[in-house]
Amino acid sequence: MNDLEAGPLSEAAVLTQALVRIDSSDPGACEGEVESFVRDWLAAQLEEAKQRAVSGEARLQLGRVLLEELEALPGRRCLRLRIPDHEEGAGGICLLAHMDTVVAGEGWPAETGAFSGVVRDGQLYGRGSCDMKGGLACAMLAFASALGRVAEGDGLPSRSLSLVCTVDEEDFMRGIEAAISAGWVGATDWVQDIEPTGGSIRMAHKGRTWFELDVSGVTAHASTPWKGADAIAGMAEAICRIRRRVGELAEHPALGRSTVTFGQVEGGYRPYVVPDSCHATVDMRLVPPAGSELARRIVRESMAEAEEAVSGTSGSWRVTGDRPPLEGHPLSPFLARLQRAYREATGHEAEMDVFTGYTDGAVVAGLCHNDNCLSYGPGELEMAHKPNEHVALADLERVQGVLVALLRSAWEE
Repeated sequence: MNDLEAGPLSEAAVLTQALVRIDSSDPGACEGEVESFVRDWLAAQLEEAKQRAVSGEARLQLGRVLLEELEALPGRRCLRLRIPDHEEGAGGICLLAHMDTVVAGEGWPAETGAFSGVVRDGQLYGRGSCDMKGGLACAMLAFASALGRVAEGDGLPSRSLSLVCTVDEEDFMRGIEAAISAGWVGATDWVQDIEPTGGSIRMAHKGRTWFELDVSGVTAHASTPWKGADAIAGMAEAICRIRRRVGELAEHPALGRSTVTFGQVEGGYRPYVVPDSCHATVDMRLVPPAGSELARRIVRESMAEAEEAVSGTSGSWRVTGDRPPLEGHPLSPFLARLQRAYREATGHEAEMDVFTGYTDGAVVAGLCHNDNCLSYGPGELEMAHKPNEHVALADLERVQGVLVALLRSAWEE
């Protein structure tokens, strides 16, 4: 069944379609066009709210709403819409949504292309549909509803409300780092990223430490390898030792086992020459109580042992990205607030789960030592970054309802 046969789409589905049809792949087109779309859409909602304001006081309050940009990287701008609270208190509710996606990739069927936004059998297809343009659409609509409350004379909320749309999340997460540095989000805020969570609320995260490894050797003819030093053999020794050490780490009761992946290995240039260099990248994801210092020790000791195992080689390494592992916080007041909003919107209790990836919200938690950071959004995490990525229409409507209830709670404190 296609989207025409299924009848009219919800406002969340229509907005998700529009966002999916804008290429914001990273690397690639990046976020410029989608940021302009989101900015213009939010500006229109704010202007409409001012036009509908029931009183001069409501118009004055809407005049205090901020819509601002922040250049996090050259030509790449984060965006924030902020509704202040009536007393300018310290902490607010902050929804985080990144605007970039991974590259489109290969393997998309012709009928559900990467930027089609097509709907079939209750699923909306396209790159970023679940990670996380569907979540961004739900957050945009929730903030439009919040602006409507101010316009209708309900006053400003008791707790400020911010929608922060970031760049570079799918790479080094420099957008959220810039937002933190600018004071857009911090230690006292209640922070929710709208990543795909399969209907669950997620808090705990594996850490994520990235390394680049280099092994140098000595060239020689392949028929006399003892006259050289095989850099690839040295790298292989290091890789095996890193894998063994990570595999021996204790399992976490919720997050499971620590993992390590070697995403790229490059070395040598012809089969008949002993290679004199090898380069590898490492993605190490450790679970508590292991952390960044242990990750460094594992690599340092493994590289030293590799040098001893393959005489004549020398190794070096550097950290290219470092995010600490995070435990869940079941007594978080923000968790209790989101669970209440979930009950109000759905009539059910939200399930709790862990997040095996790393999110903008986790960056806030780690850098700001903020225990009130969590993830909840439409779609299944297992569909992210894959060909034929999709999000269920029912998920979009459910999450929109939960976010509307969450923001509404800021008037009910």
